[in-house]
Amino acid sequence: MADQAPEPMLTVDELAARAGVTVRTVRFYSTRGLLPPPVIGPRRVGHYGPEHLSRLALIEELQHQGMTLSAIERYLDALPDDLSEHDLAIHRALVASWAPDAAQEIARTELEKRAGRTLSDTDVRRLAAMNVLAVSRDGFRVDLGLLRLGVALLDVPIAHETILAARKVLTEHTRSVAHELTALFRDEVWGPFTEGESDPERVESMKALSAHMQPMVVQALVTAFQRSLREELKAAFAPEGGRFTPRD
Repeated sequence: MADQAPEPMLTVDELAARAGVTVRTVRFYSTRGLLPPPVIGPRRVGHYGPEHLSRLALIEELQHQGMTLSAIERYLDALPDDLSEHDLAIHRALVASWAPDAAQEIARTELEKRAGRTLSDTDVRRLAAMNVLAVSRDGFRVDLGLLRLGVALLDVPIAHETILAARKVLTEHTRSVAHELTALFRDEVWGPFTEGESDPERVESMKALSAHMQPMVVQALVTAFQRSLREELKAAFAPEGGRFTPRD
């Protein structure tokens, strides 16, 4: 099978348009070291790749969480240098997992600008099936953190019905996991801690603890799912003798 063609490199104007920020913001982040330097092409023109776009999305999400630029610098410095665009997208999803609502209302022209391509009605239906967007009265309600991943899947030959079936499986099982974990936290942690206590400060501290635990639980679920998926893929597709090795 031929290797998938790499995504085209972007100029600073194209990068800013795809990320929904200004060129000045891109240059400012670059001077602060939040973005790696571009690849310098002919005529000394800088070009940016998908990892720059994913990093901009992560920076935006960290800002939405109220982090200062200095805190964002420390967060990004702690990440490995060789993270791919998909690794950065996972980090962004984990950061957004405890946000009240990551979706934004945007018009179709803005949606296509963020997607980096013209979207057909079939594309929109597939993105809706992946829970990336929903049609609203004035345009679309879009989870911008999932948009790039959803757009990348548009050209993968997966039937619309298969996407809907996969979404149903994920929704049902993740809801069941969330229900059981919540019950465990309520019965084993929250209940004993608050039993017989009327101190409002202790109750508030426990609520804060539960909020801080959420991203750790999400990270644990992602890690457990990745490991389980690797094992299932090996069992399902490995030929006799086992040469199939899914990428981590």
